This record gives sequence, C-alpha cells and structure tokens, in this order.
Amino acid sequence: MKSINLLIVAMISLAVFSANSVFAGDDGYGKQKVVYHINYDNPKAQAGALRNINNHIKAVGAKNLDAKVVLHGKGLTLLLTPDAAANTKLKTGNANQEMEARVSGLKDLGVSFKVCNNTLNGKKISYEKDLFDVEKTDIVPSGVAELSRLQILGYTYIKP
Repeated sequence: MKSINLLIVAMISLAVFSANSVFAGDDGYGKQKVVYHINYDNPKAQAGALRNINNHIKAVGAKNLDAKVVLHGKGLTLLLTPDAAANTKLKTGNANQEMEARVSGLKDLGVSFKVCNNTLNGKKISYEKDLFDVEKTDIVPSGVAELSRLQILGYTYIKP
C-alpha cells in the first residue's frame, strides 16, 4: 500500500512539474501577448506607460513577449514631434529626444506601435511628416477596433 501511495505522489509531482515546464518561460511567466492602450497626451503618463512596457519585458523576457501599443486620439502626441504640432489639431507633440529614444529602445526589443488612421485624418496629422518613426504598415484603420481585434486574438489588454 505504501508503494502505491508513493507511486501516486511521484506521478502527481511529475505531472505538476511537467505542466509548469510547459507554461513557464525561463523566468516562470511563460509566453505572453499584450496590447497597451494609450489615448492620453500627458507626457509623464506616457513616459510611465513606456516604463511599464520596459519593466514587462524585463520580467518576461523579450523573446517571451509579443507586445503592441495602440495609439489613438490624444495618444498620438507620444509620436508627434513638437515642431509638427502647430500644423495639426493636437495641442502638443511629446516626441522629444528622450521620448524618441524610449520608443526606439522598445521597438528594438520587438514592441510594435500601431497608429489610428481615424485620428490621423481627424487631427490632420501626416504620419510621414509629423510623427516619429511611423511607417505605413504601422497604421490601422481604427484604434479601438484594433484593440478589440487583438483581444479577440488573445492579447491581454493593459491601459497604464
């Protein structure tokens, strides 16, 4: 009877260990898909959001994280250069050297930034002239629709 109980305990332990190995990455968090939502223009809050993303990468590991940032409305100020703001319907541009360096660093770690086309049109913003490091492939038809699409695909929604 003791040997049967010992065998059962060993099998349960092996099953738990195997399950943890399947779900855990190098650090125990495993692979993650996440979308960060930015639709506000406060530069301190935007910098805080970028810090959150960087800390997320440090915790999980860049190879374990598929991270996207969706920007719409006032959130486009994160990538709007200060000089370009006067030509748009946004009051300010927060893409100074420090913010650009943070965005570039996150992009180097695999984070993608998605920009709302509705906002580009509504706020009279040219992604080629007014925004920092935005390509045509970064443009999505609607920021909120993109947030919904990504959540349907299993991305965890975070609004820092």
